[in-house]
Amino acid sequence: MTQRIDLSVIGPVLFVFLWSTGFIAAKAGLEEAGPATFLFLRFSLVSVLMLCLLPVLRPVWPASPGAWTHLVILGIMMQVIYFGGAWMAMSTGVGAGTAALVLSLQPVLTALLAGPVLGERLRRRQWLGLGLGVTGVFMVVDHKLALGLGSIAGMIFCLGSLLGITAGTLYQKRFCPALDVFSGLFVQFITATVIFLPLASLEGWKVTWSHQFVAALVWVAVLLSLVSVMLLTLMIRRHEASRITSLFFLVPPVTALIAWLVLGETMGAVALAGMALAVGGVALVVSGGRRIRA
Repeated sequence: MTQRIDLSVIGPVLFVFLWSTGFIAAKAGLEEAGPATFLFLRFSLVSVLMLCLLPVLRPVWPASPGAWTHLVILGIMMQVIYFGGAWMAMSTGVGAGTAALVLSLQPVLTALLAGPVLGERLRRRQWLGLGLGVTGVFMVVDHKLALGLGSIAGMIFCLGSLLGITAGTLYQKRFCPALDVFSGLFVQFITATVIFLPLASLEGWKVTWSHQFVAALVWVAVLLSLVSVMLLTLMIRRHEASRITSLFFLVPPVTALIAWLVLGETMGAVALAGMALAVGGVALVVSGGRRIRA
């Protein structure tokens, strides 16, 4: 009983912390490596680690060729497009806090697209949250670009990343609603490894094996890709997923705080106001209750 209580209190906070620090580790690692090379090494490492865990965890594998195909497509959306876009954005100068804020709109965009895709429509408070979230992100992005922090190309990569994880979320709900988390992620990571291999080669295997890069690689491969996902799975099994949903909008401010402490990234008054507006908007969407079935 004590263990369950501890997980309900510590688990969601730890998950948000790990997910937030993933942006910091990525930004630090991209100072020493190209985005495709970094991602190839990341997915290779986590794939090997998961391969070692297969005999212990004994996951349930897809039962048909169609199910395998769905996982590969999901891997392209959730791993290749999402992380590829985010890594490319940060490699072109977009700050970790700004990237986290743009990508925090994923619940907002998912809720908006759930209408035509899943037959759901938003409540009034969720529409209000959508407007606030988009307005807040626009304020931050416009302010950063005006200061010369980031680029139009970087923001386009961020948008592509946002579209990737949103499409992946809807695709998973539609075609992979009962996938085994471990086997599903393993197939996705292998897919990403295969795709980033030629991209890293075209990039020229750009990497400097410094202490900073090794630390960043281990952090995103082990703590972000493996530990945080295992923690998420455990909390879902213990009915704590709702806590993660309600706390997930804290990722942007937590990332911005850590980016200020570790990377020296700053947020002016306009950017802070925009972030508060965006976080409040996402919170309204996430906490808006069940959507009405159209």
